[in-house]
Amino acid sequence: MSPPTLPGADDNAARLAPGVWKVVSVAAIGSFMAQLDATVVNVSLASLATDLHVSLAAIQWVTSGYLLALALMLPLNGWLVDRIGAKALYLWCFAAFTFSSALCGLAWSAQTLIVFRILQGMSGGLLAPMAQMMIARSAGKHFAQVASIATLPILLGPLLGPVIAGAILELASWRWLFLVNLPVGVLAFALATAFLPNDRQETRPRSLDLIGLALLSPGLVLFLYGSDHLGTRIGAAALAVSVILFALFYRTAQAKGDAALIDLRLLKTKVFSASIATMFMANGIAFAGQMLIPIYLVRACGLSPSQTGWLLAPLGLGMMCTYPFMGRLTKYFGIRKLAACGALLALAGTLPFLFLAQHGLIITVMAASLFVRGVGLSAIGIPSTTSAYASVARRDLPMATTAMNIVQRLGGPTLTTLCATFLGWRLAATAGTASTSGAFIAAFALLSALHALLFLATLRLPWQIPHTKPQSPAEGPL
Repeated sequence: MSPPTLPGADDNAARLAPGVWKVVSVAAIGSFMAQLDATVVNVSLASLATDLHVSLAAIQWVTSGYLLALALMLPLNGWLVDRIGAKALYLWCFAAFTFSSALCGLAWSAQTLIVFRILQGMSGGLLAPMAQMMIARSAGKHFAQVASIATLPILLGPLLGPVIAGAILELASWRWLFLVNLPVGVLAFALATAFLPNDRQETRPRSLDLIGLALLSPGLVLFLYGSDHLGTRIGAAALAVSVILFALFYRTAQAKGDAALIDLRLLKTKVFSASIATMFMANGIAFAGQMLIPIYLVRACGLSPSQTGWLLAPLGLGMMCTYPFMGRLTKYFGIRKLAACGALLALAGTLPFLFLAQHGLIITVMAASLFVRGVGLSAIGIPSTTSAYASVARRDLPMATTAMNIVQRLGGPTLTTLCATFLGWRLAATAGTASTSGAFIAAFALLSALHALLFLATLRLPWQIPHTKPQSPAEGPL
Protein backbone atom coordinates (compact mmCIF):
# COMPACT_ATOMS: atom_id res chain seq x y z
CA MET A 1 0.00 0.00 0.00
CA SER A 2 1.51 3.34 -1.03
CA PRO A 3 1.80 6.03 1.61
CA PRO A 4 -0.79 8.82 1.56
CA THR A 5 0.33 12.03 -0.08
CA LEU A 6 -0.86 15.50 0.56
CA PRO A 7 -3.11 17.17 -2.00
CA GLY A 8 -1.37 19.11 -4.70
CA ALA A 9 2.01 17.53 -3.98
CA ASP A 10 2.75 16.86 -7.64
CA ASP A 11 1.06 19.67 -9.55
CA ASN A 12 2.15 23.16 -10.45
CA ALA A 13 0.15 24.61 -7.58
CA ALA A 14 2.48 22.76 -5.23
CA ARG A 15 5.22 25.29 -5.92
CA LEU A 16 5.88 27.84 -3.23
CA ALA A 17 5.08 31.47 -3.93
CA PRO A 18 8.28 33.48 -4.51
CA GLY A 19 7.70 35.83 -1.57
CA VAL A 20 7.24 33.11 1.05
CA TRP A 21 10.87 32.93 2.16
CA LYS A 22 11.00 36.70 2.63
CA VAL A 23 8.10 36.45 5.07
CA VAL A 24 9.73 33.45 6.75
CA SER A 25 13.01 35.32 7.25
CA VAL A 26 11.24 38.17 9.04
CA ALA A 27 9.06 35.83 11.10
CA ALA A 28 12.03 33.69 12.14
CA ILE A 29 13.95 36.73 13.42
CA GLY A 30 11.01 37.73 15.61
CA SER A 31 10.58 34.26 17.08
CA PHE A 32 14.31 33.87 17.59
CA MET A 33 14.59 37.17 19.48
CA ALA A 34 11.63 36.31 21.74
CA GLN A 35 13.01 32.84 22.50
CA LEU A 36 16.55 34.13 23.01
CA ASP A 37 15.49 36.81 25.46
CA ALA A 38 13.43 34.30 27.43
CA THR A 39 16.62 32.31 28.19
CA VAL A 40 19.53 34.74 27.89
CA VAL A 41 19.05 36.21 31.36
CA ASN A 42 18.94 32.87 33.20
CA VAL A 43 22.71 32.42 33.43
CA SER A 44 23.24 36.06 34.42
CA LEU A 45 20.94 36.20 37.46
CA ALA A 46 23.81 35.86 39.92
CA SER A 47 25.72 38.72 38.25
CA LEU A 48 22.61 40.88 38.14
CA ALA A 49 21.91 40.25 41.84
CA THR A 50 25.48 41.27 42.75
CA ASP A 51 25.62 44.38 40.55
CA LEU A 52 22.17 45.62 41.54
CA HIS A 53 22.58 44.70 45.24
CA VAL A 54 19.48 42.50 45.60
CA SER A 55 18.82 38.87 46.50
CA LEU A 56 18.49 36.07 43.96
CA ALA A 57 14.84 35.67 44.96
CA ALA A 58 14.18 39.30 44.00
CA ILE A 59 16.19 39.31 40.77
CA GLN A 60 14.42 36.11 39.68
CA TRP A 61 11.53 38.37 38.70
CA VAL A 62 13.64 39.61 35.79
CA THR A 63 12.92 36.20 34.24
CA SER A 64 9.53 35.47 35.81
CA GLY A 65 8.15 38.92 35.03
CA TYR A 66 9.11 38.53 31.37
CA LEU A 67 7.42 35.13 31.07
CA LEU A 68 4.27 36.18 32.91
CA ALA A 69 3.92 39.36 30.83
CA LEU A 70 4.36 37.23 27.73
CA ALA A 71 1.41 35.06 28.83
CA LEU A 72 -0.65 38.13 29.76
CA MET A 73 -0.61 39.49 26.19
CA LEU A 74 -1.11 36.21 24.36
CA PRO A 75 -4.96 36.23 24.40
CA LEU A 76 -4.97 39.61 22.63
CA ASN A 77 -3.16 38.29 19.55
CA GLY A 78 -6.22 37.30 17.51
CA TRP A 79 -8.19 40.46 18.28
CA LEU A 80 -5.27 42.77 17.47
CA VAL A 81 -4.59 41.06 14.12
CA ASP A 82 -8.26 41.40 13.19
CA ARG A 83 -8.22 45.01 14.33
CA ILE A 84 -5.09 46.49 12.70
CA GLY A 85 -3.65 43.70 10.53
CA ALA A 86 -0.70 41.33 10.93
CA LYS A 87 1.93 43.60 9.36
CA ALA A 88 1.05 46.65 11.44
CA LEU A 89 0.94 44.61 14.65
CA TYR A 90 4.27 42.93 13.88
CA LEU A 91 5.92 46.31 13.26
CA TRP A 92 4.52 47.70 16.51
CA CYS A 93 5.75 44.63 18.41
CA PHE A 94 9.25 44.91 16.93
CA ALA A 95 9.43 48.61 17.73
CA ALA A 96 8.19 48.10 21.31
CA PHE A 97 10.49 45.12 21.86
CA THR A 98 13.54 47.02 20.62
CA PHE A 99 12.67 50.15 22.66
CA SER A 100 12.06 48.16 25.86
CA SER A 101 15.36 46.32 25.28
CA ALA A 102 17.09 49.71 25.28
CA LEU A 103 15.31 50.61 28.52
CA CYS A 104 16.48 47.33 30.10
CA GLY A 105 20.05 48.15 29.13
CA LEU A 106 19.72 51.58 30.75
CA ALA A 107 17.99 50.35 33.94
CA TRP A 108 19.39 51.92 37.12
CA SER A 109 17.97 49.49 39.69
CA ALA A 110 16.54 46.01 40.04
CA GLN A 111 13.03 47.44 40.26
CA THR A 112 13.33 49.41 37.02
CA LEU A 113 14.93 46.44 35.26
CA ILE A 114 11.99 44.21 36.28
CA VAL A 115 9.48 46.82 35.06
CA PHE A 116 11.28 47.19 31.71
CA ARG A 117 11.50 43.40 31.34
CA ILE A 118 7.74 43.19 31.84
CA LEU A 119 7.31 45.73 29.03
CA GLN A 120 9.68 43.68 26.90
CA GLY A 121 7.70 40.52 27.63
CA MET A 122 4.42 42.18 26.67
CA SER A 123 5.71 42.91 23.17
CA GLY A 124 7.74 39.69 22.92
CA GLY A 125 4.67 37.66 23.84
CA LEU A 126 3.10 38.49 20.48
CA LEU A 127 6.18 37.97 18.30
CA ALA A 128 6.20 34.13 18.35
CA PRO A 129 2.48 33.54 17.62
CA MET A 130 2.53 36.31 15.02
CA ALA A 131 5.47 34.66 13.28
CA GLN A 132 3.67 31.30 13.26
CA MET A 133 0.48 32.83 11.85
CA MET A 134 2.28 34.77 9.10
CA ILE A 135 4.08 31.62 7.98
CA ALA A 136 0.75 29.77 7.88
CA ARG A 137 -0.83 32.56 5.83
CA SER A 138 1.98 32.79 3.29
CA ALA A 139 2.77 29.05 3.00
CA GLY A 140 -0.80 27.73 2.92
CA LYS A 141 -0.85 23.96 2.39
CA HIS A 142 2.96 23.98 2.26
CA PHE A 143 3.14 24.92 5.93
CA ALA A 144 4.91 21.69 6.93
CA GLN A 145 7.63 22.18 4.32
CA VAL A 146 8.21 25.83 5.21
CA ALA A 147 7.88 25.46 8.99
CA SER A 148 10.44 22.66 9.07
CA ILE A 149 13.05 25.18 7.92
CA ALA A 150 11.68 28.23 9.74
CA THR A 151 11.69 26.40 13.08
CA LEU A 152 15.46 25.89 13.14
CA PRO A 153 16.36 29.47 14.18
CA ILE A 154 13.67 29.25 16.88
CA LEU A 155 15.25 26.07 18.24
CA LEU A 156 18.60 27.81 18.37
CA GLY A 157 17.29 30.52 20.72
CA PRO A 158 17.23 28.41 23.92
CA LEU A 159 20.49 26.70 22.94
CA LEU A 160 22.43 29.88 22.13
CA GLY A 161 20.98 31.97 24.95
CA PRO A 162 23.28 30.68 27.71
CA VAL A 163 26.31 30.70 25.37
CA ILE A 164 25.74 34.30 24.24
CA ALA A 165 25.02 35.44 27.79
CA GLY A 166 28.20 33.80 29.09
CA ALA A 167 30.32 35.46 26.43
CA ILE A 168 28.80 38.91 27.04
CA LEU A 169 29.23 38.66 30.82
CA GLU A 170 32.86 37.64 30.38
CA LEU A 171 33.71 40.48 27.99
CA ALA A 172 31.33 43.31 28.90
CA SER A 173 28.64 44.60 31.24
CA TRP A 174 25.32 42.80 31.78
CA ARG A 175 23.66 45.77 30.07
CA TRP A 176 24.79 44.39 26.72
CA LEU A 177 22.50 41.39 27.25
CA PHE A 178 19.74 43.79 26.25
CA LEU A 179 21.52 46.44 24.18
CA VAL A 180 22.60 43.78 21.68
CA ASN A 181 18.93 43.64 20.60
CA LEU A 182 19.06 47.18 19.23
CA PRO A 183 20.86 46.60 15.90
CA VAL A 184 19.00 43.31 15.36
CA GLY A 185 15.68 44.97 16.11
CA VAL A 186 16.33 47.88 13.74
CA LEU A 187 17.35 45.45 10.96
CA ALA A 188 14.28 43.27 11.59
CA PHE A 189 11.99 46.32 11.53
CA ALA A 190 13.40 47.39 8.16
CA LEU A 191 13.04 43.89 6.71
CA ALA A 192 9.48 43.60 8.02
CA THR A 193 8.57 46.93 6.43
CA ALA A 194 9.96 45.80 3.08
CA PHE A 195 9.01 42.12 2.98
CA LEU A 196 5.70 41.64 4.79
CA PRO A 197 2.61 41.90 2.59
CA ASN A 198 0.07 44.59 3.38
CA ASP A 199 -3.00 42.86 4.83
CA ARG A 200 -5.10 45.88 5.76
CA GLN A 201 -7.87 44.66 3.44
CA GLU A 202 -8.16 41.46 5.49
CA THR A 203 -8.90 43.21 8.76
CA ARG A 204 -12.37 42.80 10.27
CA PRO A 205 -12.59 45.17 13.25
CA ARG A 206 -14.65 43.76 16.10
CA SER A 207 -15.27 44.90 19.63
CA LEU A 208 -12.90 43.66 22.31
CA ASP A 209 -14.33 41.02 24.66
CA LEU A 210 -13.31 42.83 27.83
CA ILE A 211 -14.93 40.24 30.11
CA GLY A 212 -13.10 37.42 28.35
CA LEU A 213 -9.82 39.32 28.53
CA ALA A 214 -10.35 40.04 32.23
CA LEU A 215 -10.85 36.32 32.84
CA LEU A 216 -8.37 34.66 30.48
CA SER A 217 -5.24 36.82 30.78
CA PRO A 218 -5.12 36.81 34.62
CA GLY A 219 -6.05 33.13 34.51
CA LEU A 220 -3.00 32.35 32.38
CA VAL A 221 -0.67 34.42 34.57
CA LEU A 222 -1.98 32.87 37.79
CA PHE A 223 -1.79 29.37 36.33
CA LEU A 224 1.84 29.79 35.28
CA TYR A 225 2.77 31.40 38.58
CA GLY A 226 0.90 28.80 40.62
CA SER A 227 2.47 25.92 38.70
CA ASP A 228 5.92 27.32 39.42
CA HIS A 229 5.18 27.88 43.14
CA LEU A 230 2.93 24.92 43.87
CA GLY A 231 4.76 24.08 47.09
CA THR A 232 3.68 27.37 48.67
CA ARG A 233 0.27 28.47 49.88
CA ILE A 234 0.17 31.44 47.55
CA GLY A 235 1.09 29.18 44.61
CA ALA A 236 -1.69 26.70 45.40
CA ALA A 237 -4.16 29.57 45.83
CA ALA A 238 -3.09 31.11 42.49
CA LEU A 239 -3.58 27.75 40.76
CA ALA A 240 -7.05 27.33 42.26
CA VAL A 241 -8.12 30.85 41.25
CA SER A 242 -6.80 30.29 37.71
CA VAL A 243 -8.95 27.18 37.31
CA ILE A 244 -12.02 29.17 38.38
CA LEU A 245 -11.17 31.95 35.90
CA PHE A 246 -10.73 29.42 33.08
CA ALA A 247 -14.11 27.87 33.87
CA LEU A 248 -15.79 31.30 33.86
CA PHE A 249 -14.08 32.21 30.58
CA TYR A 250 -15.25 28.95 28.98
CA ARG A 251 -18.83 29.67 30.04
CA THR A 252 -18.88 33.26 28.79
CA ALA A 253 -17.03 32.43 25.54
CA GLN A 254 -19.53 29.71 24.70
CA ALA A 255 -22.38 32.20 25.09
CA LYS A 256 -20.69 34.91 22.96
CA GLY A 257 -19.67 32.72 19.99
CA ASP A 258 -17.53 34.58 17.46
CA ALA A 259 -17.78 37.76 19.57
CA ALA A 260 -15.68 36.09 22.28
CA LEU A 261 -11.97 36.71 22.69
CA ILE A 262 -11.46 33.17 21.36
CA ASP A 263 -14.22 31.50 19.34
CA LEU A 264 -14.57 28.17 21.14
CA ARG A 265 -16.54 26.77 18.22
CA LEU A 266 -13.17 26.09 16.63
CA LEU A 267 -12.73 23.38 19.27
CA LYS A 268 -15.85 21.59 18.02
CA THR A 269 -14.12 20.64 14.78
CA LYS A 270 -12.64 17.17 15.04
CA VAL A 271 -9.32 17.92 13.35
CA PHE A 272 -8.60 21.16 15.22
CA SER A 273 -9.47 19.70 18.63
CA ALA A 274 -7.35 16.59 17.94
CA SER A 275 -4.44 18.78 16.82
CA ILE A 276 -4.37 21.05 19.87
CA ALA A 277 -4.82 18.06 22.21
CA THR A 278 -1.71 16.56 20.61
CA MET A 279 0.15 19.87 20.97
CA PHE A 280 -0.84 20.12 24.63
CA MET A 281 0.48 16.63 25.38
CA ALA A 282 3.64 16.99 23.27
CA ASN A 283 4.62 20.34 24.78
CA GLY A 284 3.84 19.16 28.29
CA ILE A 285 5.84 15.96 27.90
CA ALA A 286 8.81 17.84 26.44
CA PHE A 287 8.92 20.24 29.40
CA ALA A 288 8.29 17.48 31.96
CA GLY A 289 11.23 15.51 30.58
CA GLN A 290 13.46 18.60 30.65
CA MET A 291 12.61 18.90 34.33
CA LEU A 292 12.87 15.23 35.39
CA ILE A 293 16.04 14.20 33.57
CA PRO A 294 18.33 16.97 34.94
CA ILE A 295 17.02 16.38 38.47
CA TYR A 296 17.78 12.68 38.08
CA LEU A 297 21.32 13.36 36.83
CA VAL A 298 22.10 15.83 39.63
CA ARG A 299 20.35 14.19 42.58
CA ALA A 300 20.54 10.47 41.81
CA CYS A 301 23.76 10.39 39.79
CA GLY A 302 25.68 13.14 41.60
CA LEU A 303 26.63 15.10 38.48
CA SER A 304 27.31 18.83 38.46
CA PRO A 305 24.98 21.23 36.62
CA SER A 306 27.63 21.85 33.94
CA GLN A 307 28.08 18.11 33.34
CA THR A 308 24.33 17.71 33.19
CA GLY A 309 24.06 20.46 30.57
CA TRP A 310 26.54 18.72 28.28
CA LEU A 311 24.88 15.33 28.73
CA LEU A 312 21.52 16.76 27.63
CA ALA A 313 22.96 17.94 24.30
CA PRO A 314 21.87 14.80 22.33
CA LEU A 315 18.22 15.74 22.91
CA GLY A 316 18.58 19.05 21.07
CA LEU A 317 20.83 17.42 18.48
CA GLY A 318 18.16 14.84 17.70
CA MET A 319 15.59 17.58 17.18
CA MET A 320 17.86 19.73 15.03
CA CYS A 321 18.91 16.79 12.83
CA THR A 322 15.33 15.92 11.93
CA TYR A 323 13.44 19.23 11.81
CA PRO A 324 14.71 20.19 8.31
CA PHE A 325 13.18 16.99 6.90
CA MET A 326 9.76 17.29 8.55
CA GLY A 327 8.21 18.91 5.49
CA ARG A 328 9.25 16.08 3.17
CA LEU A 329 8.34 13.42 5.70
CA THR A 330 4.90 14.96 6.24
CA LYS A 331 4.34 15.03 2.48
CA TYR A 332 5.39 11.39 2.11
CA PHE A 333 3.87 9.72 5.18
CA GLY A 334 0.97 12.03 5.95
CA ILE A 335 -0.04 13.67 9.23
CA ARG A 336 -1.19 10.79 11.43
CA LYS A 337 1.43 8.23 10.51
CA LEU A 338 4.37 10.61 11.02
CA ALA A 339 3.07 12.02 14.32
CA ALA A 340 2.23 8.54 15.66
CA CYS A 341 5.69 7.22 14.72
CA GLY A 342 7.21 10.27 16.41
CA ALA A 343 5.22 9.58 19.58
CA LEU A 344 6.40 5.95 19.60
CA LEU A 345 10.02 7.03 19.08
CA ALA A 346 9.74 9.53 21.93
CA LEU A 347 8.35 6.76 24.15
CA ALA A 348 11.19 4.45 23.08
CA GLY A 349 13.66 7.18 24.04
CA THR A 350 12.09 7.55 27.48
CA LEU A 351 11.69 3.91 28.56
CA PRO A 352 15.47 3.32 28.99
CA PHE A 353 15.43 5.81 31.87
CA LEU A 354 13.50 3.20 33.88
CA PHE A 355 16.52 0.91 33.44
CA LEU A 356 19.03 3.68 34.18
CA ALA A 357 17.18 4.75 37.33
CA GLN A 358 17.35 1.18 38.63
CA HIS A 359 20.84 0.10 37.52
CA GLY A 360 22.81 3.35 37.40
CA LEU A 361 23.90 5.83 34.76
CA ILE A 362 25.33 4.47 31.49
CA ILE A 363 26.26 7.52 29.44
CA THR A 364 26.08 5.81 26.02
CA VAL A 365 22.61 4.46 26.73
CA MET A 366 21.40 7.83 27.98
CA ALA A 367 22.87 9.74 25.02
CA ALA A 368 21.26 7.35 22.52
CA SER A 369 17.94 7.54 24.39
CA LEU A 370 17.93 11.34 24.44
CA PHE A 371 18.76 11.49 20.74
CA VAL A 372 15.88 9.14 19.90
CA ARG A 373 13.57 11.10 22.19
CA GLY A 374 14.54 14.34 20.43
CA VAL A 375 13.90 12.79 17.01
CA GLY A 376 10.50 11.57 18.16
CA LEU A 377 9.36 14.84 19.72
CA SER A 378 10.41 16.80 16.63
CA ALA A 379 8.15 14.60 14.46
CA ILE A 380 4.98 15.62 16.31
CA GLY A 381 4.90 19.42 16.39
CA ILE A 382 4.90 20.30 12.68
CA PRO A 383 2.36 17.63 11.55
CA SER A 384 -0.08 18.52 14.34
CA THR A 385 0.30 22.27 13.70
CA THR A 386 -0.15 21.70 9.96
CA SER A 387 -3.39 19.78 10.49
CA ALA A 388 -4.67 22.47 12.88
CA TYR A 389 -4.11 25.28 10.39
CA ALA A 390 -5.56 23.25 7.51
CA SER A 391 -8.76 22.68 9.48
CA VAL A 392 -9.71 26.38 9.79
CA ALA A 393 -10.61 29.04 7.27
CA ARG A 394 -8.05 31.73 6.42
CA ARG A 395 -10.05 34.42 8.21
CA ASP A 396 -9.89 32.39 11.43
CA LEU A 397 -6.10 31.94 11.39
CA PRO A 398 -5.44 34.71 13.98
CA MET A 399 -7.95 33.24 16.45
CA ALA A 400 -6.73 29.69 15.80
CA THR A 401 -3.12 30.81 16.39
CA THR A 402 -4.10 32.37 19.72
CA ALA A 403 -5.92 29.22 20.85
CA MET A 404 -3.04 26.96 19.79
CA ASN A 405 -0.40 29.03 21.57
CA ILE A 406 -2.43 29.23 24.77
CA VAL A 407 -2.95 25.46 24.81
CA GLN A 408 0.74 24.84 24.17
CA ARG A 409 1.73 27.29 26.91
CA LEU A 410 -0.57 25.51 29.38
CA GLY A 411 0.73 22.05 28.47
CA GLY A 412 4.26 22.66 29.77
CA PRO A 413 3.46 23.75 33.33
CA THR A 414 0.52 21.33 33.66
CA LEU A 415 2.43 18.12 32.98
CA THR A 416 5.65 19.44 34.55
CA THR A 417 3.76 20.21 37.77
CA LEU A 418 2.14 16.78 37.66
CA CYS A 419 5.49 14.99 37.32
CA ALA A 420 7.27 17.25 39.83
CA THR A 421 4.52 16.80 42.42
CA PHE A 422 4.55 13.04 41.93
CA LEU A 423 8.35 12.88 42.22
CA GLY A 424 8.30 15.04 45.35
CA TRP A 425 5.66 12.79 46.91
CA ARG A 426 7.69 9.66 46.13
CA LEU A 427 10.92 11.19 47.47
CA ALA A 428 9.21 12.34 50.67
CA ALA A 429 7.54 8.98 51.25
CA THR A 430 10.82 7.22 52.01
CA ALA A 431 14.48 8.05 52.60
CA GLY A 432 17.77 6.52 51.52
CA THR A 433 19.60 5.67 48.32
CA ALA A 434 17.35 2.78 47.35
CA SER A 435 14.20 4.81 47.82
CA THR A 436 15.66 7.65 45.73
CA SER A 437 16.15 5.19 42.92
CA GLY A 438 12.61 3.92 43.37
CA ALA A 439 11.20 7.44 43.30
CA PHE A 440 12.85 8.18 39.96
CA ILE A 441 11.72 4.82 38.55
CA ALA A 442 8.16 5.75 39.46
CA ALA A 443 8.54 9.26 37.99
CA PHE A 444 9.91 7.94 34.69
CA ALA A 445 7.09 5.38 34.63
CA LEU A 446 4.60 8.24 34.90
CA LEU A 447 6.39 10.11 32.11
CA SER A 448 6.27 6.96 29.96
CA ALA A 449 2.52 6.64 30.63
CA LEU A 450 2.07 10.24 29.44
CA HIS A 451 4.00 9.32 26.29
CA ALA A 452 1.55 6.48 25.72
CA LEU A 453 -1.35 8.94 26.04
CA LEU A 454 0.40 11.19 23.52
CA PHE A 455 0.53 8.27 21.07
CA LEU A 456 -3.22 7.75 21.50
CA ALA A 457 -3.78 11.47 20.88
CA THR A 458 -1.86 11.31 17.57
CA LEU A 459 -4.18 8.54 16.36
CA ARG A 460 -7.00 11.11 16.26
CA LEU A 461 -5.12 13.26 13.76
CA PRO A 462 -6.17 13.09 10.08
CA TRP A 463 -4.25 10.91 7.67
CA GLN A 464 -3.54 13.91 5.50
CA ILE A 465 -4.49 17.55 5.01
CA PRO A 466 -8.15 17.94 3.96
CA HIS A 467 -8.75 18.60 0.26
CA THR A 468 -11.62 21.02 0.80
CA LYS A 469 -11.19 24.46 2.31
CA PRO A 470 -13.08 24.69 5.61
CA GLN A 471 -15.64 27.35 6.38
CA SER A 472 -15.36 29.77 9.24
CA PRO A 473 -17.43 28.74 12.29
CA ALA A 474 -19.23 32.05 11.84
CA GLU A 475 -20.24 30.98 8.31
CA GLY A 476 -21.59 27.58 9.22
CA PRO A 477 -20.51 24.05 10.19
CA LEU A 478 -17.34 22.61 8.78
